[in-house]
Amino acid sequence: MEKKILIIDDDPDIIEAATVLLESKNYKVFSETDPDKGFESALSNNPDLIILDIMMTEPDDGFFLLKKLKKNNVNSRIIIYSSVSNALGYDFGKNSLIQVDEFIDKPAEPEKLLNIIDKLLNNQAK
Repeated sequence: MEKKILIIDDDPDIIEAATVLLESKNYKVFSETDPDKGFESALSNNPDLIILDIMMTEPDDGFFLLKKLKKNNVNSRIIIYSSVSNALGYDFGKNSLIQVDEFIDKPAEPEKLLNIIDKLLNNQAK
C-alpha cells in the first residue's frame, strides 16, 4: 500500500524538492504552505507521516499546529524539518518537551531525510 506524506512548509522550494524526492520513492505526497490548510489536509488525507516546518508566517506556527494535531488525535508520524534550531539556538533532543518522532535541521541531505522517513514508516509501532 502506498504511504502518504503531508509536507507543511511555507517555502515552495522546500516543498518542491521534497515532493520530487519522495515521489521518486513512490510515496503519495500532499503539501500545504499554510498551517490551517495543513491541519485540514492532515484530517482529510490521514497521512502516514507529516513533515512539519516550525517557522512559517509566524515564527511559532509549527508549534501551534503540532499542538492542534496532537489535541485532535492525528496519529501520523511527525518529523519537524526546520531551521528553528539554527535560528533560535534551541536543541530539539530526546529530552525535548516537544514530542515528535524526529527532528531534522534544514537543510538536510536527501539521503538523510529518506533514511529517517523509511525508518519511521517501516516501524509503525509508536
